[in-house]
Amino acid sequence: MGAGTRTASPAAAGGKGGIHVAALGPGADLAGFRTAARRLIAAGIPPEAIVWQSETPSLFGADTAPAEAPPLALPRAVTDLIPMVVPHRDPERYGLLYALLWRVVRGERALMEVASDPLVHRLHRMRKAIARDLHKMHAFLRFRRLPGETERYAAWFEPDHHILEAAAPFFVDRFRNLAWSILTPEGCAHWNGALTFGPPGRREDLPEGDGFEAGWRDYYESTFNPARLNLDAMRAEMPRKYWRNMPETAAIPGLIRAAGARAQAMIERGPTIPEKRDPVRAVARMARDEPDSLVALNAIIARSEPLVPGATQAVLGEGPMGPAIAFVGEQPGDQEDRQGRPFVGPAGQLLARAMAEAGLDRSEAYLTNAVKHFKFSLRGKRRIHEKPTAGEVSHYRWWLERELGFVAPRLVVALGATAVLALTGKPVPITRARGPADFGRAFAGFITVHPSYLLRLPEAAKADAYRAFVDDLRRVAALVA
Repeated sequence: MGAGTRTASPAAAGGKGGIHVAALGPGADLAGFRTAARRLIAAGIPPEAIVWQSETPSLFGADTAPAEAPPLALPRAVTDLIPMVVPHRDPERYGLLYALLWRVVRGERALMEVASDPLVHRLHRMRKAIARDLHKMHAFLRFRRLPGETERYAAWFEPDHHILEAAAPFFVDRFRNLAWSILTPEGCAHWNGALTFGPPGRREDLPEGDGFEAGWRDYYESTFNPARLNLDAMRAEMPRKYWRNMPETAAIPGLIRAAGARAQAMIERGPTIPEKRDPVRAVARMARDEPDSLVALNAIIARSEPLVPGATQAVLGEGPMGPAIAFVGEQPGDQEDRQGRPFVGPAGQLLARAMAEAGLDRSEAYLTNAVKHFKFSLRGKRRIHEKPTAGEVSHYRWWLERELGFVAPRLVVALGATAVLALTGKPVPITRARGPADFGRAFAGFITVHPSYLLRLPEAAKADAYRAFVDDLRRVAALVA
């Protein structure tokens, strides 16, 4: 239902008196609230003269909304707050937000800085509640493969607030290459190359389990530390209401019962000298797993210890299977490590721009790195990129070779010297080898510079180097045309 304003009587419709009813759609009607708020403020209607209705029919007469009104000039703190409060279940949320807007447009521009103001304090608490609910959905939602369908997944979640539309983009970014649905009691989100929303779903529409759940349980059990068991913290962070949709929680009761004995056994064994990490042995153990799919390979990578210092998570490849082109870079950067996706930082943005100019669609290419973890050193609070050594690149070759085998691209573009080393096993000067290359594999090859190289060049040299990079990508496009 679109937003509108109504009045209690025809006499009140033309002026500022009477009761004005703002009728909004169900759930989190952000667009409806913005439209109604602009109209009401333009008409000079004070907060106490408005009844905000959502999800229920109006008790009053026909729509007598004033004409369209221009957007409001608001402080950034206010515009950021509104979409984080509209999804709240509190029926007073729209009235509270309008009261805030009313005061701000009438001169209290710094109102959001007054944390002791009762209205500001209450809105901040509502914003925090939405942030917590989004965090719970991001952390505790678990997809299951739908039986009888190829690579389609579904998940059930019961949020405390109307957050489905706000939460869905997170899962699009994280699982862009999968087809999935998120079912909730209020509505469903569906992704298959485009994000759509539909009517409510049912918990019964999901399968009881799938082949991935044993892996989830094994991973959870292997990371559980009995010496740090804190039941109060567990209940606060992971309330029991989410448990039945999370396969790993089936192991929690047994882990709790055994925690005391396991902790005592750890004490009796005494301290031990940690073994020096041996990347060669680590890779050998992984090789014995012999993954039979990219999903299985990625599961091994995700749970493996980084073979380079640093990193918070493995950054996996991204893109379609069987693509015309796969790009192999050096290693994830700071932004890639934080977001868990390849080529999303400054170098990735430059690559996307150059691909577009060369007529290549990034969404149709597969992007990955020779090294799957971010190697860095700390300088104050900054994480400074460090180039991986030849030995470290060699340790990751097992993953890259199998990854490209599963993805099966027609042509692989090596971006920079590290990617060439990973693909050939030997150092090759980029300036001499730039262009079509033979990597001795089933796919054709092409060597060019890494986009981060362009970012490091002096300003006077950047334009020519960028044009040469785009020309390389045009040659790549011609090779696969």
